[in-house]
Amino acid sequence: MTDTAREQYSRTRLLLGQAGLDKLRQARVAVFGVGGVGGYVVEALARSGVGALDLIDDDKVCLSNLNRQIIATRSTLGQYKVDVAAARIRDIDPDIVVRTYKTFYTPDTAGQFDFTQYSYVVDAIDTVTGKLALVMQAKEAGVPIICSMGAGNKLDPSRFEVADIYDTSVCPLARVMRSECRKRGIQHLKVVYSKEPPLSPRMEEMVAETAPQSEARPGNPKKRAPGSLAFVPSAAGLILAGEVICDLTGCRNG
Repeated sequence: MTDTAREQYSRTRLLLGQAGLDKLRQARVAVFGVGGVGGYVVEALARSGVGALDLIDDDKVCLSNLNRQIIATRSTLGQYKVDVAAARIRDIDPDIVVRTYKTFYTPDTAGQFDFTQYSYVVDAIDTVTGKLALVMQAKEAGVPIICSMGAGNKLDPSRFEVADIYDTSVCPLARVMRSECRKRGIQHLKVVYSKEPPLSPRMEEMVAETAPQSEARPGNPKKRAPGSLAFVPSAAGLILAGEVICDLTGCRNG
């Protein structure tokens, strides 16, 4: 490790030790979805010194992303999110290996990815079909995965918890995932979810002509986009990243 790198990660070393830093440097983590939640996952993993990051997202930065996504600024509007995230990573640590995929992950595109190459997989995508495909592909490859549940229409970042999918409650997305995982024989799945009941968007703001809508994609029919704030998806993303770091280094086990 160069003197520059030693200085860059000196505060991290105080908590994880050199052995922990070495484990992170040798890890390759795939982050599926680089938006409000996934963008903060990528940021934290890069600043922690993960040696290789695969970024998967086909979306571009738009105006409605500016209120909450760390990669979204006026200067990045119209650029692919994975390209913006990759540029940030290289500016943080040019030694991190970054691979980008402008791909919308679905069961149909799953074959493009070899999960046996990954040390860990982070699911930060929105569609149930995609999430289930990620879980099944990770299980078949024997790779640990952590999934983000619903972060939209929430106001309280302190309500997020880490749990097994079968121990979740309240979250509508987690309820669907519990049912579908059970059908597929998935016995355990680590997730980050919120016990805060989702709020109903203000009706006076739900003007059909101006309200944002999600894109119509396979497994993601065009529908009203949820409300979201700067401090909720970011909290979920940082919790996800923290779990990845601790699992890779074993830091909670001493």
